This record gives sequence, structure tokens and C-alpha cells, in this order.
Amino acid sequence: MPSLQCQCSALQGELQPTGLANRLLCYCTDCRAFARLLQRPEVLDAQGGSEIVQLTQSRLRWTRGSEHLAALRLSERGMLRWYAGCCRTPIGNTLMNPKLGFIGLLHSCLDRQQLNAAFGTAVAVVNTDTALGQPKPRQRSLGGAILRSLRLMAGERLAGRYKGSPLFTAEGAPVARPQVLAPAELARLKQEDAHV
Repeated sequence: MPSLQCQCSALQGELQPTGLANRLLCYCTDCRAFARLLQRPEVLDAQGGSEIVQLTQSRLRWTRGSEHLAALRLSERGMLRWYAGCCRTPIGNTLMNPKLGFIGLLHSCLDRQQLNAAFGTAVAVVNTDTALGQPKPRQRSLGGAILRSLRLMAGERLAGRYKGSPLFTAEGAPVARPQVLAPAELARLKQEDAHV
């Protein structure tokens, strides 16, 4: 069974091994801002990309330390970005609406040895226009990634499995109250791209 944990191992979980998954390498400025805010530059590759595995939230189960789970939003309308408050390990991204029950888990909390076996070797490369440096990586498999994401969300919604998410309460609120970044702080984090 695939596992996940934060860097200090205080927060641990496991993933149900069967089900649809979507692997992405994302070069967006928001993913970079999240890694920088948490002071976790090792999450990013040389051109500022983050590897993400999208799957349904109902496949996730915390086995230890769920009290360490924390959340933030880069803006009032931004995604929920989950991390381990104990050691600031990025965990993943979700939408604010719990009925759209997917999570994009960052590779930093996953066992690298299990990635290919658990989630396949196909990796979509997205948001390459905002990758750092030259030459830019080539965008790859965007259409397929979007279709798989829609299937993930639709399946959870139609089957009602989103109600079993370990990230939201029965009332639909995040289990950790998200901090919302001030616009000036987000702008500062994104300006760091100019100095890379």
C-alpha cells in the first residue's frame, strides 16, 4: 500500500492502492510560491517544477499525527494548500469545494521508490510557459491530464465518496483552518522568480 509522511514523520498516512491517478510536473508560479513560503526549495526541480500525483481524497487515510495537518491559501480564492505544521513539509493541494474530492499530492510526502509502481510512469508536463530559465520544458499530455482530473472529481461526486475525505468535516469545512496570505506576501514570493 503506498504511504506518505512528512519529513519528520510526525504526520503519516497511507493510500488505497487501487483507483485512477494523474501524475503531473507543474511549473506554475503558485506551486513555487507555496514551496518558498514553507522554505522547502527541494520540492522544486531546477526549473521550478513540482511533481504532483492527483488522486481522490477518499483513497487517503491518516495513520498518525493528523493534528499536525495545516492549510493555507495563497489568495482569498486560491486552492487549499495542505502541509505538515510540524516540519513544513508540503502535502498537497485541493479545491475549497469538498464535493470536488481530489488532492494533488506533492512528491515531497510520497515514497519515491513507490511512485512508478503505484501511479504509473506517464507524467504530464504543464504550465511550462512559467518555468524558470531556457529552454522551457515542452508541455506534454495536458488534454489527457485534464480528462483524468475531471473523471476523478466526477466519480467522487456521483458516488458520494467525497463525504469520506479526511481533509474536510462532515459539514464541508477544512479540518484545519486555512491561513490566507496577504496579497503583498504573495507578490513578494512570486518576485523571487526574477532573482533565480
